[in-house]
Amino acid sequence: MSVRQSLLAILAQGPCYGYQLRHEFDRRTGSIWPLNVGQIYNTLERLERDGLVSRGDADDRGHVYWQITDAGHTEVVNWLSSPVTRPQGTRDEVAIKLAVAATLPGVDAAAAIDAQRSASMRQLEALQQARRARGDADDPEGLAWSLVTDSMIFAAEAEVRWLDHTAQRLGGHPRHAMTLELTADRPKRGRPAKTATAMLEAVPAL
Repeated sequence: MSVRQSLLAILAQGPCYGYQLRHEFDRRTGSIWPLNVGQIYNTLERLERDGLVSRGDADDRGHVYWQITDAGHTEVVNWLSSPVTRPQGTRDEVAIKLAVAATLPGVDAAAAIDAQRSASMRQLEALQQARRARGDADDPEGLAWSLVTDSMIFAAEAEVRWLDHTAQRLGGHPRHAMTLELTADRPKRGRPAKTATAMLEAVPAL
């Protein structure tokens, strides 16, 4: 989630003060990822340092309005017109946990999968229920909320499918047949074997 670019994009509409920026961010993201005011001002100060925003004088209520610079406008245009590049090899806690469980002796990996699937299904059902209750709103804030919620629903559905796939794969082997015993080999210093990282690097970034 790019708070930096999001705040810049909001400022492209007009000058705002800190609490106003927080409110506008929530309106445009369905209030799913609320920001605290400290985070807002820390980001604004970094943007000012980078020449992307400037601060004005305080008004009679003490609100300091921030406005975007020409360089900031260019940053927003580039952000909105460029795809988001997700880093390869980002650690996924669920995938790591189940991969380790599947290769440890004495661990019931199937039980771990079942427990995770139950939790994932509860999350999915809660999201779907909230989505149905709110429906497809015609107002801009309702649209923002539904877009974010739909993204979370699709991600939860994908996790459930992956868990079912994992359970099916492990079910094809005798229990603990894939156990990895501790190796007596002395690992070499430096980066991991290139074979695994090379395969990830070959995957096109989304």
